[in-house]
Amino acid sequence: MTTPLIQLADVRLTLGDGAARTEILRGIDLVVGEGETVAVLGASGSGKSSLMAIIAGLEKATSGTARVLGQDMGALGEDALARLRGQSIGVVLQAFHLLPTMTALQNVMVPMELSGAADPETRARAELAAVGLAERADHYPAQLSGGEQQRVAIARATAPAPRLLLADEPTGNLDTATGAKIIDLLFDRVEAAGAGLVVITHDAAVAERAGRVIRIADGRLAG
Repeated sequence: MTTPLIQLADVRLTLGDGAARTEILRGIDLVVGEGETVAVLGASGSGKSSLMAIIAGLEKATSGTARVLGQDMGALGEDALARLRGQSIGVVLQAFHLLPTMTALQNVMVPMELSGAADPETRARAELAAVGLAERADHYPAQLSGGEQQRVAIARATAPAPRLLLADEPTGNLDTATGAKIIDLLFDRVEAAGAGLVVITHDAAVAERAGRVIRIADGRLAG
């Protein structure tokens, strides 16, 4: 029996102190298996992005256990978390977070270079071709449309062949038509990689593409 990609047990996240103390996540239990696609649907402020931050190791749970790819995320230091993300967890965000002074090719290459991947340029070019941007590899973010920038962000996330891809509102900054194309591309690339996917969204149309939909409200999973 394979180890689940994600195992969350009674995960809680509390921010602030004293009167400003706010409970963001209130006892999350979640298991995601190898190759599974899961959409997390919820309103703004429901805790969706905080949940993804815990899974990605960008935030540590206040209590409970978060195991991702067999690793206890609460026990790993920042260097180990960065290596895990660089090698095995791809992240796509609403804001594309491309480095403006680097070309599309360089943006895809840099995370692989930092994680010590073999032949990052060849892999980056292949992934840019896979998202339809082979001819735009030497363009800077400012020379690309929003949809093209998100394609670069997807290529950056999938080029290291991660076992798990996390996407937080990946169409949030795009018009409806462009967003639909990006979602098609995202699911196609995840399937090609044989990776698991957790996509955070408020869009029911995006959620319908996933194999499983869970809902979050007020920091709790509702189904």
